[in-house]
Parts: sequence; structure tokens; C-alpha cells
Amino acid sequence: MRAGREGIVTGTLVLAGTPIGDVADAPPRLAAELASADVVAAEDTRRLRRLAQALDVRPAGRVVSYFEGNEAARTPELVEELAGGARVLLVTDAGMPSVSDPGYRLVAAAVERGVRVTAVPGPSAVLTALALSGLPVDRFCFEGFLPRKPGERAARLRELAGERRTLVCFEAPHRLAAALEAMAEAFGPSRRAAVCRELTKTYEEVRRGSLGELVRWAAPGVRGEITVVVEGAAPPAPGEADAAELARRVAAREEAGQRRKEAIAEVAREAGVPKREVFDAVVAAKADKGPGAGPGPAGGPGREP
Repeated sequence: MRAGREGIVTGTLVLAGTPIGDVADAPPRLAAELASADVVAAEDTRRLRRLAQALDVRPAGRVVSYFEGNEAARTPELVEELAGGARVLLVTDAGMPSVSDPGYRLVAAAVERGVRVTAVPGPSAVLTALALSGLPVDRFCFEGFLPRKPGERAARLRELAGERRTLVCFEAPHRLAAALEAMAEAFGPSRRAAVCRELTKTYEEVRRGSLGELVRWAAPGVRGEITVVVEGAAPPAPGEADAAELARRVAAREEAGQRRKEAIAEVAREAGVPKREVFDAVVAAKADKGPGAGPGPAGGPGREP
């Protein structure tokens, strides 16, 4: 325990990684934290009990549920426990809390209250899939779950088409084929990727290939927990950026709500070309669509970035 910002002694929030498949991957400190925490907040209390049994440990403190449906309501309660000096352990179904799982809301509230936050590092499907993919790992970005609706998913992928970092995302098995097809359309069917299925479990499989090949592989249906890794966009050679592609990238960012000037600046930086070149590409694309589609607001005259 330590003094918070106002001199009040506070407890500690512990984020604990849990196995993504093989229970033997549980970090050694997890059992000790389960045995000593005043409160254990679990995404699924039944899974927590099975895990504790497998680790031959019995949680000493109060066990409460903490999942998407009650996260907003339960966070203030847990923060009060922390402010009163309790040690609260947060565990989710698999992997690290906050990584596409409940946790961020509680961490932010605890930090705001001056509570100490620490972690028991553990398995992560994101890093495991990235390491197994065979794709570049020096720079990567994590997108969580892609939007479920086809239109929203397509718009998100258009935004990511020029991303040069390796991309990692989660996907539900029944949406995998559609997601891969949307990626092939947005990124091109030749972009390399890997589908990692059931990581660390009995039927672990890593399927590598082009997006076009993976679309055909996934078409009959795929089961299990899925993590997808896709290589980043290749940087264009200086002066070789395609005008239509530059305009498309700007349009994707505008659809996502970004201002045109900012979108042009970002695309220029990614493509390694002058902003004027991107601006001209946008003007040309609007002109191709006919009158009233000028680069300025409501089709009005545009301004140089």
C-alpha cells in the first residue's frame, strides 16, 4: 500500500495474464496473487474457478464478476475497494486484461484516483501469433477485432491499406472467411498473412500464405480462437506513388472522420511524397467524378495544403 495524491493510503490493482490455452503457461506469480488478493475480479468466475483448481490454489478473497456487461457499474465499486487499501486482482478469460478484454476502464479510474497499478505478465495471443507468423516483427500495430458490419469493416481496412507496420487482429471463426476476403480486396490478394488458430492448444495451427490463398483455405469454415497477422504495405519508391491510390487513401481517412488537410498530410508522410502531390491526386480524383465534386467543402473550391 502507498499514499495517494491526497495522502490517502491506497491498495494495489494487479493485472494478471492468464493462459491462452495451455494452463502450464500460467505465470508462477498468478497462483500467489490468487491466494493473497483481497478481491479477485474475473471476466468469467466459472473459468476462474477451473483455472484456480488447475493451479491447485484457492482464492482467499472475494470473487466478483467483471465483464463487458457490468464493467461500467462495477468499476466505481472496485476503485473504492482500492482506495480503502485492498489488493484487487483482475483476470480475464485468456491473455492480458485490457487487450481486447475488460480492464482499461478500471485502470484509468485507478490511475485517476492515485492507486498503484502493476501487472503479472503472462501469455498474449497478439505477441505469440506475431512471433509465429514469419512476418516482420520489428514494427507492428494491433487492431483488436475488426468491425462486424461489412461496410464498416471495409472502411476500416481501407484506412489500413497504406499501413507499413505488420498488422495483428482478432477475428471470430464464423467471420474469418469474410474478413480475409475484405482484406484481400483492400490490401490486394498477394499481401502475405498468417492465420493462427487455437494457439498453445491441442489443435494449434498456423496457416501462412497470401491473402488470396487464405481466402480459399478459410471458405469451407474454420473453428477455434483466431488471430490474424498481415504484412504491412510496401513503401512506394520515391516518385512512383500511384495518384489514384493516394486519393483513395485520403478518401478512406475522410470517411473515418478525419479532416482533409490532416488526411493529405498523413498520406504524404506515409507515401514519402510531397503534400502537393497528394493534393493534386485528390483534385484529379474529384474531377473524374464530375461537377460538384471539388476538393473543398460541399464541392466548393479547395485550398492547397
